[in-house]
Amino acid sequence: MQAISSSRVAGAPSMLEATNLSVVRSGKLVLEDVNLRINKGEFVGIVGPNGGGKSTFLLTVLGILQPANGSVTVFGHNPQNVNFNGNVGWVSQSAASIPTKMRMTVRELISLGTLSTSDLFSFRRRKNDEVVERALELVGLTDLAEMDIGRLSGGQRQRAVIGRALASNAELLIFDEPLVNVDRSSRNGILKLLDDLCHNENKTLLMVSHDLTAIRQSAHRVIYLDGQIQYDGSPSEIPDLSGLAGLVGLQHVHSHTHKEEE
Repeated sequence: MQAISSSRVAGAPSMLEATNLSVVRSGKLVLEDVNLRINKGEFVGIVGPNGGGKSTFLLTVLGILQPANGSVTVFGHNPQNVNFNGNVGWVSQSAASIPTKMRMTVRELISLGTLSTSDLFSFRRRKNDEVVERALELVGLTDLAEMDIGRLSGGQRQRAVIGRALASNAELLIFDEPLVNVDRSSRNGILKLLDDLCHNENKTLLMVSHDLTAIRQSAHRVIYLDGQIQYDGSPSEIPDLSGLAGLVGLQHVHSHTHKEEE
């Protein structure tokens, strides 16, 4: 089935592009003929069922998995062959599950984002301090900078990990289930932060989540991925759950009812 196309950020350069992408994992074809382009300044959410290929797509974008067919490029390059030097910020699903016994302050965690293989032993201290302070400000943790991360709430830890990605000056930020282990009261704040990073800091965001409601409330463009792209368009126009089931050929098992025999 042909995917519904979405609008693009007019005139913006491509940050990520997949062309006829197919990926095999453990001998199984997980993604087939995926075509998409994400331009600078977009906030794109990817949703879909378990096993639909969301994580597989992210791992391919990060250069961890290799396409069976087709290609994926980030900043115009094959991610398997390029060191992006912090231009891609990755916030994993387990980012907020930092062990509570770990002794590291929020500032120290965010400072890790300024490290690269070229300056492991030479920090360029003044410049990096400015970057860390800016990241603390952006994620709203300036007042908690000297607190051990183990004492933070799940939402605060997630903000700290996002701050670490920001400290690397990443242009493309990739999030895998950023609301996992985040309490309900903190979710709106995290989503507002992501939206601000897109609008105010000109970051490009790619967020994978099983939470369709959160994606619809935050992302500017939604991709429904189930082996192939079944929908690519505006959050306001994505079909409801019944419509999504129809896109992938699922039928309601109770569509035919029968009277009970008396």
